[in-house]
Amino acid sequence: MSERSAEVLAGGTPPVNGFLQRVLDLAGALRRAGVNATQSEAIDAVRTLPHLDLLERTQLREALAAVMVTSRSERMTFDELFDLYFPARWADADDTPMVTDELTEDRDPDDYLSELIETLMEGDDDAIRQMARMAVEEFGRVEGRDGGASYFQYKVFRAVDLQQLLRDLLTRTQDDRDNELTPLQERLYRDEFEARLRAFQQEVEAEIRRRAAAQRGVDQVAERMTRPPVEELDLFHLSAEDQAQLRAQIAPLARKLATRVAVKRRQGKDGRLDVRRTVRRSLSTGGGPFEPSFRPRRPHKPELFVICDVSGSVASFARFTLMLVHALQEQFTKVRSFAFIDTLDEVTSLFEQGDTGDAMRRMMSEAELVWLDGHSDYGHSLERFHAEHATDITPRSTVLILGDARNNYRQAGAWVLEDLAKRARHVYWLNPEPVQFWDTGDSIASNYARFVDDMVEVRNLRQLTGFVERIA
Repeated sequence: MSERSAEVLAGGTPPVNGFLQRVLDLAGALRRAGVNATQSEAIDAVRTLPHLDLLERTQLREALAAVMVTSRSERMTFDELFDLYFPARWADADDTPMVTDELTEDRDPDDYLSELIETLMEGDDDAIRQMARMAVEEFGRVEGRDGGASYFQYKVFRAVDLQQLLRDLLTRTQDDRDNELTPLQERLYRDEFEARLRAFQQEVEAEIRRRAAAQRGVDQVAERMTRPPVEELDLFHLSAEDQAQLRAQIAPLARKLATRVAVKRRQGKDGRLDVRRTVRRSLSTGGGPFEPSFRPRRPHKPELFVICDVSGSVASFARFTLMLVHALQEQFTKVRSFAFIDTLDEVTSLFEQGDTGDAMRRMMSEAELVWLDGHSDYGHSLERFHAEHATDITPRSTVLILGDARNNYRQAGAWVLEDLAKRARHVYWLNPEPVQFWDTGDSIASNYARFVDDMVEVRNLRQLTGFVERIA
């Protein structure tokens, strides 16, 4: 640890309290963002400080991440919050740009874009960072009525088109070469330029957060601008990037979940008390049952029937539930899947090949899901399931229904659930809407809830994982 770092950590002075408070504030912000940074992990983070050179920001970042982050999906949230609480440079509270005089001069946007292309061609990280700060100052600034300024990311990327920049970089590379690029060379150059553009975009976002933190306070910006871990993303509102992250999480999550389920089934080797053998053993102790006997435990693997609404905004929720369930199908005796919009079709065969992503695409194009107008019709779909598959339901079966119970003011068909509840071991309903929205508008959640074992709010991957572990 350097002498200057040791001075920062010297006991009792205001700088110590300020720095240590930043670490504790970071831990609190992580907890509010859904990262499981416990009090003990915050203590561990503080204990690492004497072993670090606090002026080496990368070293500080990695050390704190090592003791405060427990999964890869939480790292993005940690990095965003770390940049807020430990920025590379501080913004003045009066919003004065802390950059070179070159930034404050009026500049032709075309000149800036030309200079940005040159910088991206060279790939120098410091230069890319400086160009990002220029972009925020020149294109993202909005003057307020009170004379202050605010900065907005959308204004920057409206002026700096990243896709056009990528095309310009590839064209420039082609012009600088005597021979035409081969497909492999073009792919390699494209990957490299996309990485540099992502770095530029991340620097712009970090600069916007830094300036916003100087204006409104770090804690307020942390709550509004940081994204939750991927497990906490609302399945009702997913961007293309969010969906890609979730798809990447399904396979490793299924492996972890399968391990936990297997351990749960092995725990407690004994089943119910065997009264007959216990009494017999007690004869040797004068009738005192000191050594109770138990029957062998027989772990139960249920048959799973999944009935899911795949219309509209519910489609993302159904997609990831089906992907997770079929990734865990070895934990069930068998899994049969049914999808519907206003009519129902079995899609089990589509998932037998193992590629759930391809199965989802085929389901939407090949399955018979639309009967009348393409709007959700739970009543007709449930009645069709009952007519064609009710006899397959046995006391070993668990029926899982996925949907928001918004039936477009059509017949509910709740009698089907009443009959399924008599036939099956369990009937559950997973509803991706918040509980406070149930029974509002065309939702008839309570009509169905009275006939199922439980209607559960499941809005993110963490809740979905907990429920699947519960029934497996």
